[in-house]
Amino acid sequence: MRAMMSRSRPTTVLLLLGGTLLTLPAAAQTFPPLTEGRRLAQLDPPSKRPVAMVLDTDTFNEIDDQFALVYALISPELDVQAVYAAPFFNDRSSGPEEGMEKSHEEILRILGKLDRSPDGFAFKGSRSFIEDPKTPEESPAALDLITRAKTHSPEDPLYVVAVGAITNVANALLIEPSILPNIVVVWLGGNGHQWPDQHEFNYRQDLHASRTVFDSGVPFVQLPCTPVVTHFATTVPEMEAHVGGHGAIGEYLLKIFKDYHEDHFAWSKVLWDMTAVAWVINHEWLPSVLVHSPIVTSDYTYSFDDSRHLIRMVYFLHRDPIFRDFFTKLRKQGEQ
Repeated sequence: MRAMMSRSRPTTVLLLLGGTLLTLPAAAQTFPPLTEGRRLAQLDPPSKRPVAMVLDTDTFNEIDDQFALVYALISPELDVQAVYAAPFFNDRSSGPEEGMEKSHEEILRILGKLDRSPDGFAFKGSRSFIEDPKTPEESPAALDLITRAKTHSPEDPLYVVAVGAITNVANALLIEPSILPNIVVVWLGGNGHQWPDQHEFNYRQDLHASRTVFDSGVPFVQLPCTPVVTHFATTVPEMEAHVGGHGAIGEYLLKIFKDYHEDHFAWSKVLWDMTAVAWVINHEWLPSVLVHSPIVTSDYTYSFDDSRHLIRMVYFLHRDPIFRDFFTKLRKQGEQ
């Protein structure tokens, strides 16, 4: 009950961490409360097939998003209804807006190699990270998510698989809180709850968005990057053996993988984002537990309060069956 009350009445949170008092801003929006029974039901892994989902991705940020997008699109267990371009800012963009635009262009490139039309399917997302939660950006991605979520229900939720900064999803929740009971958010972001800091790329780029999702009470599955998804690595020889030669999309994935790093000797690469898609396909590959949603602090750490609502957190992954599933589907895709 205390957790539900804290979501329905915005407050300013004061935390004493290591002798430093941290002030977190009051919530900019109130969200509809879920009973714990309903939340637990929605935190159960999906059983209906195909799973209705959308994918929110900073596709040009590096190379793992491309693999995740392809994996989702070639998996018959999934009904991918839309793809959203997320903002990012690193050495591949001059800022979050260009990052989003480049991600959208990369989505179109991937769809072209799979002979998929982007019309009514690929949407541009936010042009900036959230600066003020009281003024969320009404991007095409956020508005499309709202529209689609309204056609679902708590008994038949839309899975929102996010593998970048969670800006688009947070904006949609801030614009239209009533969609909260109709979705389940699956996010590759943040580190393990006992990791000393949360300076993880997806999490730290938009702290307002991260805080919004953790605080909102939305049914939420988190895949921590370190020390969990860090184990999902592969190598050039494995890519050459099982990705190259399987159609235009296989050749493209192999090329961007090899081009990502000049020296391939004793080198492996984590394909982070595929794991969020894999959890929706088969949760047994990524075992998880229910934990209380942590508090997002201003200094990129977590604080904890056991009266807060529950989320699902992945704590381990079985690498081999995920790659086996992807390679098998890619081979079949290349034979079409």
